[in-house]
Amino acid sequence: MADKFGKRIKELRTAKNMTLDDLAKATSSAKSYVWELENKNPPRPSAEKLSAIAKALDVTVDYLFGRDEQSVGDATDLAFFREYTGLPSETKEQLRQMAKILGAKKDK
Repeated sequence: MADKFGKRIKELRTAKNMTLDDLAKATSSAKSYVWELENKNPPRPSAEKLSAIAKALDVTVDYLFGRDEQSVGDATDLAFFREYTGLPSETKEQLRQMAKILGAKKDK
């Protein structure tokens, strides 16, 4: 599981064109700490750091650890939905309207 954890962090980080330094800054971590998470076995991140890393990479903690068979798309959707649930009602309504508009464009 630890190998998958580090590999997934690195894959997601590089897919987002983030450097180690970028992810470190986004998670209030040291660059060396992020490198250790990607390369050391076993990683020992705190729950707070795990949450921050998952949020910065737009996925779930479960996806990072590979505890289930989520695809990266599913993990991204779940992370978005968790963020969405905390938004004000007006913002949620705007997002729903935007989704309808985008869905209508897709159908054309």
